[in-house]
Amino acid sequence: MNEILVIVEHDRGEAVETSYQSIGCARALLAAGVGTSVTAVLIGGEADGLVTDLGAYGVTKVVQVHHAELTDYAPEAWGEAVAELIAARAPAAVVATGTDRGNEVLAYAAAIADLAFAANVTEIKHAGDASLDLTRARWGGSLLEQSKLIASVYVLSGVAHVFSGEPSPDDVDTVAAVEVVVADLSENAARTRITDRVTLSSGITLTTAAVVVSGGRGVGSAEGFAPLVELAELLGGAVGCSRVVTNNGWRPHSDQVGQTGKRIAPELYIACGISGAIQHWVGMMASKHVLAINTDGEANMVGKAEYAVIGDLHKILPAVSAEIRKRRSA
Repeated sequence: MNEILVIVEHDRGEAVETSYQSIGCARALLAAGVGTSVTAVLIGGEADGLVTDLGAYGVTKVVQVHHAELTDYAPEAWGEAVAELIAARAPAAVVATGTDRGNEVLAYAAAIADLAFAANVTEIKHAGDASLDLTRARWGGSLLEQSKLIASVYVLSGVAHVFSGEPSPDDVDTVAAVEVVVADLSENAARTRITDRVTLSSGITLTTAAVVVSGGRGVGSAEGFAPLVELAELLGGAVGCSRVVTNNGWRPHSDQVGQTGKRIAPELYIACGISGAIQHWVGMMASKHVLAINTDGEANMVGKAEYAVIGDLHKILPAVSAEIRKRRSA
């Protein structure tokens, strides 16, 4: 088959923020001359409800993979199921979004299928024959690598927030055909799986917030985050921080943005007292707009930001919050 298999990530049947960006990566492959159609892969019966949305993204077929062990996320089982599809269908390519889950599943699948796996791709060019010219993000995004992928089936993941996850205007009314496949998993395939969850926060979170007010070393202390919290609440946003903040114990690790924290893509990222080291920039570089507040006009974050205010954040943020409250009460 000359189809591109797209792993649509989900959490117990619910699409996540980056779920459909894998389809955007597949579109980039089509544009590069690889494959002729996009087939979405939904693993586990809980994901069946996502079928109705997929046609609008340019998907022509949906493969629903069922098995008694495919309930909650089980990386080895998911990977084995994908490897079975590769063996049975001989697709042109298999892609996923480069999240922790997406990369994990494709790594398992590629190992079972004895195929090369190119993770965290940012650009795709077809070089002809059986090769692809790729640009990949390495070292947390601080390095872009030019590489060539040669394989009978291309297996790759696209960096989150690089490829569009928006519906295709030309396919709004498209209804994808559905095919149900029962996986033939090995006895130990589901030995690793999620069995329980602990909710650390609810409502607006770092990964879903349209506005993130984030602090770094320049905030000065745990108490110094009070004006950041106030502004975030007024804007309906979330509070983030840099690694040095968590190292100092001022904020929990769950608030950390960066290479070893969360990667986010808010509409507005307000960086307060953050120098802008590459490890932090990796986590928020997909932000639509960046406002830096810093006493150092030469800080890396100031140079990279779309907007900057040079001054003391402990004076600037309360003034901004006061102005917001004033205008809302007028």
